[in-house]
Amino acid sequence: MARSKSQRLNPLETSVFDRTDTGESTISPQIYNLMIGLVLLYGFGVNYIMVQTIDPQVIAGINPWVFFGGYFASCLAGIYLFNTSSNPLVSFVGYNMVVVPFGLIVNLVVHQYDPELVQAAIRVTALVTMLMMTLGSIFPSFFEKIAGALTLALLAVIVVEVVEIFIFGIHHGVIDWIVAGIFCGYIGYDWARANKIPYTLDNAVDSAAALYMDIINLFLRILRIMGAEEVGTGLGPPYMGPCRFQHTDRITCLE
Repeated sequence: MARSKSQRLNPLETSVFDRTDTGESTISPQIYNLMIGLVLLYGFGVNYIMVQTIDPQVIAGINPWVFFGGYFASCLAGIYLFNTSSNPLVSFVGYNMVVVPFGLIVNLVVHQYDPELVQAAIRVTALVTMLMMTLGSIFPSFFEKIAGALTLALLAVIVVEVVEIFIFGIHHGVIDWIVAGIFCGYIGYDWARANKIPYTLDNAVDSAAALYMDIINLFLRILRIMGAEEVGTGLGPPYMGPCRFQHTDRITCLE
């Protein structure tokens, strides 16, 4: 796939959805969307296996500087690979470099909640995701128009939440609702844009990677919202630091 000079110089500032010209062979829309779905399911499957097989105490026992240093290094390297490569195998390797560290964070988070609550959050996330993808297909121009607003809103929320947590030591539940709404918008946007770029295998992998991060963020917020509602019933902890991971410029974890 052809890259502009600015894209090569600033790979992390280049969105997969800016791709409009490609020398690669295209695939049918049906196969393209199927590949996006399969890549997404693969990522979620890897996360499920990690949650089932890795003791969260082992993860918690890792030195925080080592853990988060490795986490950010892996995610950034993975994003670099699938943002800059036109080879689907290389992009898939980059995708895995994002999926695995995300899985470690998800492991730590879900073990703080009752399994029934986690399953309920998964169901709600799946329904909301399907709804937003449908809306993204019906109103693609709308989601393209609000992309800038979503980015500004998310950056503002991150600043507010950092101040709340690290300066005042508090957290307002409304922030979770706002962030969940923002990622709903991102899912609609990413799905709409994914279906406007050339239907290549590499673009399918890259689009799935962007959607994966949106969906995981949405799931973590929905789980936290539902957990807050269950405080006092023994199903959810009273507070858990937010994790936020975003496409290219959105990789922040607050614990």
